[in-house]
Amino acid sequence: MTQHLPALVVLLTVLLQFGTIWVVGHARGKYGIKAPAVSGHPAFERAFRVQMNTLEATVLFLPTLWLAVQYGYPLWSGVAGLVWVLGRAWYAWAYLKDPARRGPGYLVSSAGWAAALLLGVVGLVRALLVA
Repeated sequence: MTQHLPALVVLLTVLLQFGTIWVVGHARGKYGIKAPAVSGHPAFERAFRVQMNTLEATVLFLPTLWLAVQYGYPLWSGVAGLVWVLGRAWYAWAYLKDPARRGPGYLVSSAGWAAALLLGVVGLVRALLVA
């Protein structure tokens, strides 16, 4: 199971991305925002920001997860990844409801990313010292 946890995290990340895409598409239709516009109704703008923020965070998260897994910490990187996914989902949900309440989800996801980054750096340094 340990070796599959990071793959599960990647799958959950892809599903999270799909969810944010779906919410934006739904908001476009609901509020009459025609592409390529990215502004209009505040609820649409929140959905769009959630999608973009999640995409930006994913670009940093996935290579960090890979680094931590590759250099010897599949279980702990998977756990850190689950923390990241749960934090990002919390962030997205809170942001869509009330942007002022997005902070706790952001902090949880940041902690997951930081843990994965630390694992990756420690693993890489350890590998370089042994080589």
